[in-house]
Amino acid sequence: MVAFMGNAMLERFRQAKQAEIRELIALESAGRLPEPSTIPRPSLAKALLERGPGAVIAEYKRASPSLGVINVDWTPEQAAAGYARAGAAALSVLTEQTYFQGRLDFLPAMAEPGLPLLRKDFLLHPLHVRQTAATPASALLLIARMLSQPELEVMLTECRVYGLEAVVEVFDEGDLDKAKAVNATLIQVNNRDLDRLTTNLCISEGLIRHKAEGEVWISASGMNTAQDMARMRDAGYHGLLIGSRLMQEPDPGQALAELSRVMGQERSDA
Repeated sequence: MVAFMGNAMLERFRQAKQAEIRELIALESAGRLPEPSTIPRPSLAKALLERGPGAVIAEYKRASPSLGVINVDWTPEQAAAGYARAGAAALSVLTEQTYFQGRLDFLPAMAEPGLPLLRKDFLLHPLHVRQTAATPASALLLIARMLSQPELEVMLTECRVYGLEAVVEVFDEGDLDKAKAVNATLIQVNNRDLDRLTTNLCISEGLIRHKAEGEVWISASGMNTAQDMARMRDAGYHGLLIGSRLMQEPDPGQALAELSRVMGQERSDA
């Protein structure tokens, strides 16, 4: 598949997925792909609209390229229960194995609380959508920069076929133009500079002015304090995706509860 890459890191992620894509193609040819799940999928967009602005998507992420191993002791089941108790509106689940130590079976392991599950991975082929449909995930992440506009449109069409929501992630206005051109309505702004591995919340603040009626927007990366979270909430983001900040704590669920409590005070004091 030909796509337009913005940096070397995304290219490494792309290459890491090629063996998986070949395996999915082989499974499809042999008629051995798992059937789509019939379990009801709670809507991620609806959860964010009902709980936002500032609804938290709490992430289960065991490792990352920038931090290395983060937390492998907290199990997916503990994460789902802890985040749910702390008031998360939805759960983001890293399933990429090479760089993030994720697994696809984390999704069913985290389904018990009944929150919408977002599959976060580098999904490049329509069979990735079919693969996701066999899990309890409500939504999956599509990174606009890793897909050409026609490829992104195909992936969105496949999501509609299988009843999955597509969160289209953007890093800049060029990515956002691509997302809007294919009528994406769930848009996630990533505050990370993938080349420098730094974050800047000004990215979210700059792009939110393009939010249109009917769109649900999420800010991701770089929110390390309750004040950061309140800043993105007050900028107009329905959802806040928080991952590394929580997973670095001994009890990520308790960390989320405390951040949410203080963010609520920021609202009250505004």
